Amino acid sequence: MSNSTRIVVTGAGGFIGHHLVKRLRAEGHWVRGADLKAPEYEATDANEFEILDLRKFENCLLSVRGGIDHVYNLAADMGGIGFITANRAEVARNNILINAHMLEASRLQGVKRFLFSSSACVYAQSKQKEADVTPLREEDAYPADPEPGYGWEKLYAEQLCTYYWQDYRFPTRIVRFHNVYGPLGTYEGGREKAPAAICRKVALARDSGTIEIWGDGDQTRSFMYIDDCVEGLIRLMASDYSEPLNLGTERLISINGLVDLVSDLAGKQLRKMHDLSKPQGVRGRNSDNRLLREVLRWEPSISLEQGLNFTYAWIERELAKAGRNRKVVTA
Repeated sequence: MSNSTRIVVTGAGGFIGHHLVKRLRAEGHWVRGADLKAPEYEATDANEFEILDLRKFENCLLSVRGGIDHVYNLAADMGGIGFITANRAEVARNNILINAHMLEASRLQGVKRFLFSSSACVYAQSKQKEADVTPLREEDAYPADPEPGYGWEKLYAEQLCTYYWQDYRFPTRIVRFHNVYGPLGTYEGGREKAPAAICRKVALARDSGTIEIWGDGDQTRSFMYIDDCVEGLIRLMASDYSEPLNLGTERLISINGLVDLVSDLAGKQLRKMHDLSKPQGVRGRNSDNRLLREVLRWEPSISLEQGLNFTYAWIERELAKAGRNRKVVTA
């Protein structure tokens, strides 16, 4: 991309979108952010930020007016496993509207390139029944058996992007996120993901206390730090690759293992209390990065320990500023 690139980031009030805006602006690009809400933890760096309900087509047209070159469509109704399993109809409906309208509005407004943020939730559940899961390759999304609700709407939107290329020659990029985490993201309220939830619980727990874990804790995932995610997004947008592409790490870890890592960072010894009544998603999920390495000549490199260290420290400070733990906040 040249420094004169005009870019729209939808979902710019959210976690990944906010970090992406910061990176794009630091590289000298002109950026418009669009979302239902402004960023929660710090001001946006966008040249323009507009509060828009992108479920409405007229707002999508408005968001991409003015000779926009690239659209990163990150806007989505989403959350952790508890939220998406409890709100399947609402999540699917909202996201189908956002994605269909943003695609068509971008095509009509002459956008040169469009990136759709999909998810590893599109992968067939039958391939994710073991904790020691075989890493998922892009073709493992078919035969289709994705996560109910959220996974189905993501898989449908991937197909819609493909149809827009086939029918209109509208250039699209499709990224499948695998569990992104880091500072400046939601860490409580029901929409937070596992790393943020665990960091919050550990920060609030007393040493030698107890921490609640959803499920038996043996379910496994891979986790990618936000800076690697943003780097991958920019590289994919700049590429000529139009098929779905994994963006994640290949390091598989159990939720119990994740709790142990965060507890070590906090210098705490904690007992685990497992709540088997809570949703825990598929048994195992990991990213196969062979195609990512081939297409982008790159893959995420920030270690889980390093990323969790940054994330835990930020969440601990946020809780301390709110007077919710005994950590002394220093300048």
